[in-house]
Amino acid sequence: MSQQILAEVEKSSLKADVQPFDIGDTVDVHTKILEGNKERIQIFSGVVIARSGSGTREMFVVRRIVAGEGVERKFPVHSPRIDKIEVKRKSVVRRAKLYFLRERSGKAVRLKERRG
Repeated sequence: MSQQILAEVEKSSLKADVQPFDIGDTVDVHTKILEGNKERIQIFSGVVIARSGSGTREMFVVRRIVAGEGVERKFPVHSPRIDKIEVKRKSVVRRAKLYFLRERSGKAVRLKERRG
């Protein structure tokens, strides 16, 4: 009974227009940043290396290389701070978590592109 009540409460805070994306996809995450009293959108682009959770607690991790250093950032899928998630490229992967990309650099980080 309590699980059903929680599901009903969570349903109101779920986003309806979340674009589907998978592990290995290259995405642009448009996040809203507050600077003083102004609000702007900052784009974080990289490869989705993990997804976890469900419902309002669903998260995903995006990894990119900045100035030779790997940078990872974890985002909640249904956060009001996320404006949109734009899929740039789909890749073929065989794993649910791509943590092995952390040890790789250069051309070894590339993933095969999914056709069609």
